[in-house]
Amino acid sequence: MSPHLDLTAPYPPLVRRIETEATVENGEILRIDHFLNHRIEPAFIFEMAHELARRLSYFQPNVVLTAEASGIAPALVVAQTLSVPLIYAKKYSPQVESPSISRIIPSPTKGGHTRLVLSQRYLGAGQRVVIVDDFLANGRTAIALIEMAREAGAEVMGAGFIVEKRFKHGREHIQALNVPVATLAQVERLAETHAVLTQPVEA
Repeated sequence: MSPHLDLTAPYPPLVRRIETEATVENGEILRIDHFLNHRIEPAFIFEMAHELARRLSYFQPNVVLTAEASGIAPALVVAQTLSVPLIYAKKYSPQVESPSISRIIPSPTKGGHTRLVLSQRYLGAGQRVVIVDDFLANGRTAIALIEMAREAGAEVMGAGFIVEKRFKHGREHIQALNVPVATLAQVERLAETHAVLTQPVEA
């Protein structure tokens, strides 16, 4: 790892928006879906994903991997910036061309379980993968993607996320698989009305 590469340096425009605009529901749910993953601001997504791509470029990937659906927007911009293809694991209509690889992951926010499916036609041996998603919480989706990529014979070089919920400890589980993690903003905890960031940006 380059001594000059800080994979978790706070990205000031994002941190400021979380500090001033984020809302918290029931002390557990961080709401920034008005610009990130429901109503999407293309220019801001491009800025954030471009910065994430800059950090992930160190790993020299030749493919970006994400999961349907909210990870697609940032992952697409990262892939475009790095000039590599984007592959996304199917979640909502998980029929893909065989042979395929799948994982079942629990969905703590929606309840029940979700099936992720990936066709081996598009991912295989010799490929250098970076995982990209909008949020890192408990890390279950990212871990499933890492396992699927490795089962396909690919090498997982790193994982990048727009926002990390540090209190959910997903980073530790991903790093235990020897995958470096890049994030643009780290939320230490959720107060009753606002998010407390690990690295706030000074005014």
